[in-house]
Amino acid sequence: MTNIIETSSLTKSYGPHRGIVEVNLEVHEGEIFGFLGPNGAGKTTMIRVLLDLIRPTSGSARVFGLDSVADPVAIRRRTGYLPGEFNLYDRLTGAETIEYFANLRGGVDRAYQRQLAESLDLDTSRRFREYSKGNKQKVGLIVALQHRPDLLILDEPTSGLDPLVQQTFNKLLFEARAEGRTIFLSSHIISEVERVCGRAAIIRDGRLVRVDSVAGLRDLAAHEVELRFPGPVPTAAFEAMDGVSNVEAEGDTLRLLVTGPIAPVVRAASAYDLTDFVSREPSLEEVFLAEYGHAGSDGRA
Repeated sequence: MTNIIETSSLTKSYGPHRGIVEVNLEVHEGEIFGFLGPNGAGKTTMIRVLLDLIRPTSGSARVFGLDSVADPVAIRRRTGYLPGEFNLYDRLTGAETIEYFANLRGGVDRAYQRQLAESLDLDTSRRFREYSKGNKQKVGLIVALQHRPDLLILDEPTSGLDPLVQQTFNKLLFEARAEGRTIFLSSHIISEVERVCGRAAIIRDGRLVRVDSVAGLRDLAAHEVELRFPGPVPTAAFEAMDGVSNVEAEGDTLRLLVTGPIAPVVRAASAYDLTDFVSREPSLEEVFLAEYGHAGSDGRA
């Protein structure tokens, strides 16, 4: 499996202030990878180091196998980038802004460029300063996508977009993935990552705390399980199981929380004459809150 992004002990400090710390990460070719964390966690710092917009304090980053410090132009040539704040030339129209960046790229497929504008429902005749936050974001998305880059790096890409446009945006991401391109999507919106990403990393206080598939990350949070029996409730059989907590019996119903794989509980329940079995899968949001719900390395909640 080819890695498009690789970092080794990547660290960026702003004097005494923390940016990112000892980040080791691999992003595979052809995947939509989520980079999830609250504002200030280090997401934008990570992206800027990958693109050599700022230099690392220590460690290294490689994109397409190229060192981010030694070969930044070669990396950017194959990359589409949408920054978290997309503010450009107020007097240019949307069409002129898009065309300006297309020319910097040496030209793009005009049909695809028009298709993007139509899909995102953007009026390209208006001046950039007249656009709403959402329409400015649409211009930024077209600029990032129009040259069909091998790698898309998107920093909070759906900020300001209405729900219908977000659906169109998701469709564009899936099309890019189907063409073998790679997407690195930074976001603090958990549902966004959950909808489109196959794998995700959670960053807290500049450090990676989890990297896994979205399904694997969900397994870190507790499933809520409800078992119903026709007779006496076998509470003791479940209380002793690893990963099982909050076992409560009420009438013919047993409720419990299961952290980690749920299969052992399913096997144990199958030994009894069950009348009903209900399990609610945790959301990625619950995983996120579980990771941020305890004290960080500096002792702050």
